[in-house]
Amino acid sequence: MNATTDKRIASTPFLEKVSPLAYPLIRVTTGLLLMPHGAQKLFGWFGGYGLSGTGAFFGDTLGMQPGVLFALLAGLVEFFGGLALVIGLLTRPAAAAVAVLLAVALSVHWANGFFWTNGGIEYPLMWLLLAIALMLRGGGEYSLDRRFGLRF
Repeated sequence: MNATTDKRIASTPFLEKVSPLAYPLIRVTTGLLLMPHGAQKLFGWFGGYGLSGTGAFFGDTLGMQPGVLFALLAGLVEFFGGLALVIGLLTRPAAAAVAVLLAVALSVHWANGFFWTNGGIEYPLMWLLLAIALMLRGGGEYSLDRRFGLRF
């Protein structure tokens, strides 16, 4: 292929039409994938342990006291912060809260190395970087932030 062919393929009418959906896809997917983790902590859904079980783990195993309070905060950020990302409402504050949460998670997983299969930092690092990117960019064109004129 030559440069002309590459350019023609890269700028097809279809790609030009759907490319504005790339950022909302990242924002919505990030939020949707965080929400079940919050539901596990808050409600015990999806095989989670609810506040008492997660709180006991946070307190007894991780040394984060009071465990129930930290489990509640983590669950609220994951569930409602994830929901805020999905709908693009208060995107920057929600993404900032998610970034703080994931920075803490990163520190918890640091001793296990890189790969998530060993409980390492791979997964929380990816989510932290996504949260930072969302915080930097905001809700974008297809968000309630844009609809309501929220610019922070």
